[in-house]
Amino acid sequence: MGFDLIFGGGKYGIEAAEYLISKNRSFVVVDVDSKCPLLSRFSTEKIRLKNIDKLKYAELKEPEVYFVEGGVYEALRIFEELKPEYVFPTAPIHLSAALVQEKYRFKTWEEGVDFLLSGLPPRIIISAGRGSVVVSYNRDYECQPYCSAPDICPVTEIKKPAPMFRMLGFAARNGFVIQSHQLKPGIGALRGEELEILMKWVEGKNKAFIGTACRCHGVLTALRK
Repeated sequence: MGFDLIFGGGKYGIEAAEYLISKNRSFVVVDVDSKCPLLSRFSTEKIRLKNIDKLKYAELKEPEVYFVEGGVYEALRIFEELKPEYVFPTAPIHLSAALVQEKYRFKTWEEGVDFLLSGLPPRIIISAGRGSVVVSYNRDYECQPYCSAPDICPVTEIKKPAPMFRMLGFAARNGFVIQSHQLKPGIGALRGEELEILMKWVEGKNKAFIGTACRCHGVLTALRK
């Protein structure tokens, strides 16, 4: 039996939950809103509100679903205590960077964005500011639903020079880029063990470039103490 974490109870959180239920896996959903769409989508029999202080991995003997009202702090506690196999970042924040900020008391480093921009082709940049750069190989159009992320984008019909996580690794040479792995078309997640490596890599640093990307899209965030 596997155990996973979904951060965000909106549209994409629902899709992640449906995927995990189909795989008979236990998971915790974290959202700041106790009336989020995910809770409305599923019956109370499937969503069990449980105090995270009492939630231990040893208790998850049968595939069950849990909901915790909270934000990044709660997600960090769950990640460190329960060590999920996969983490689904479905809320509109850069979760990898946010977890690092919460654990090590980093702040966004706005000037650090200049270092990142110098290593990225302008045609893939969607936005830059507040310490982060958002990028995509399909910058100007809507993606096809449930796309399998082939080497040639089905929308732009342009061949990707490299997976985006490799591209961001080039832009942030002294940083850490974690890959979002496609579990099925339209569903991506971070591997918990890779997030643990990121957390250990950041320890003791005063500045850090943190990236998260799949094959097509990504975000880089500059942080400092």
